[in-house]
Amino acid sequence: MERTVPSTASEEIELYQRTYYSLLRSTAEVQIRTLEEAHARMNSLLHPAARGDAPDLSAFVYSILRLPSIMHHVQLVVLGQSPEVFAQRGIGEVEKWQQVFAPDRRRRCYFDGERVLACFIASRTDIDDVVPLLTAYQIEWNKFHALFQILPESISLSNIETDETTFARVAECLSITKTDLRQLQQLLGKDFTHIICEMAARPCRLHLQLLSGSLSDYWRATRIWWDNIQSECPELQEKPVYFISSNTHSVVNLLSGFALEHQDDLLKFINEAGDGDLVAEWNKIKDDRVPSNRENFFYYVFKDYLDHHQASQLESLLERHEKSLGIQRIPSLHSFDVEAQVIRLSQLDPGEIDPRLGQDLEFLAHSDALILNIDYPLGMAAYNILSKVSTQVGEILGVYITGKAATLNGVIGDVMIPTVVQDEHSHNTYIFQNSFQASDVIPYVVYGAILDNQKAVTVRGTFLQNDKYMDVFYREGYTDIEMEAGPYLSAMYEMYRPVRHPVDEVLNLYGIPFDVGILHYASDTPLSKGRNLGAGSLSYFGMDSTYGVTVAILRRIFDLEKRRLQNLPDGNV
Repeated sequence: MERTVPSTASEEIELYQRTYYSLLRSTAEVQIRTLEEAHARMNSLLHPAARGDAPDLSAFVYSILRLPSIMHHVQLVVLGQSPEVFAQRGIGEVEKWQQVFAPDRRRRCYFDGERVLACFIASRTDIDDVVPLLTAYQIEWNKFHALFQILPESISLSNIETDETTFARVAECLSITKTDLRQLQQLLGKDFTHIICEMAARPCRLHLQLLSGSLSDYWRATRIWWDNIQSECPELQEKPVYFISSNTHSVVNLLSGFALEHQDDLLKFINEAGDGDLVAEWNKIKDDRVPSNRENFFYYVFKDYLDHHQASQLESLLERHEKSLGIQRIPSLHSFDVEAQVIRLSQLDPGEIDPRLGQDLEFLAHSDALILNIDYPLGMAAYNILSKVSTQVGEILGVYITGKAATLNGVIGDVMIPTVVQDEHSHNTYIFQNSFQASDVIPYVVYGAILDNQKAVTVRGTFLQNDKYMDVFYREGYTDIEMEAGPYLSAMYEMYRPVRHPVDEVLNLYGIPFDVGILHYASDTPLSKGRNLGAGSLSYFGMDSTYGVTVAILRRIFDLEKRRLQNLPDGNV
């Protein structure tokens, strides 16, 4: 097999990584300013206008969405793997600080209320994610700051939200459209005026410190994560397990039936919220004017409802309902933020299960198997987690991986099913038997195409890609760009081979003794140069593919489990 390794094309990216890893070895704080030139030089697809004087609003929005909302207060970002690491290095008891969140990135972060942000990291992938985010954020903030210096003194920024003329003059000064400035206003919410005034008043001078970055520290963080799960559900050590890496809503929604039982409450919610798009979509579904799936619609609305109604009566009912069906949610504690869900197949109610998962599911009552579903991790954390899980549970019956990916030849909402994965962490090319074909998914996805027999590349970070780098893969037919499949496959190699996975080889994994399925849904089209999900989240139409692949995975698990039970010595299903 011909393998073109993009070494020349990635020289700028390699230089950037070497620069920040070298600087982060220091026990002192690192100035983000020292990374700006290397960041701009790599010509990232997500930050193409880094060198320009005009703001690259897409890159700025991408960073804002993946950093905590209090970033305008932060001066120092500290990275560590556990509370003990922060305490030992004199940062303090960070878990007593204010916990803060990013809209589109799951990372456990705490703010001291003044200037320090403490972030828990799970692997070196978090460093490859955080450093470019902070650098892009600072570059774009300082562009705003420089442009605000030429704003006439007669323009008062305190009036930006109340005076249309001021709003228009500010947009003109920043060399962006009023529509773009409105998007930024919507994103920053009630802090918009305050942050705009902060941008005008001072430059951004962020500092970064890595407390510890050894492999043993990452393994220790993974052990802390698993110990919490094992203590909450000891039976995982004895039972056969189907492992799923997906999200926290799709699997349980399909199995619990709760959202479908509360359709009236959810319709009332979208009407009261004034969400015209969803109301219009529901009216079209109700009148059979669009092919949308009713179940997917209510699952999406329910997720939106929970995001807006924490600790509501419906959420309390959900908790009791799930417990009655053997669905156990286990939030992560004292480590990286990856929630787990344990689902006992024998306790599920066939009458509550989404009808697309099949009929005659009474055999599940005889099952001793569990589903362990985790909120998909970032990059190399996937390798650490699956390696840990595989040594701790009774038996792995199947590994199923689904999540967002960028596509170089499709559109948002498409589903890609790879059989080859180029892993940029190990530089291995993995060839494997994917349990899914297009025909397994097509009946359950309305708004996207299903592309099987694809070639995927697992990249090291979202910013760590440029035109030259992607062109090499595109010419070799790698059109599915994601972040977890390679590390998962490296862990799977070690689950049935007696040695650690090699490096820079072509590896045939057809001998894996358990079921393997990898499905990606397209969330970005980086070669289009247009607005993508870097500046937003999956819409309702994107969620259609999310649930479509989850239906396919659960149908596969039920089919395998039925056959397994029939083949047991006393099987009589």
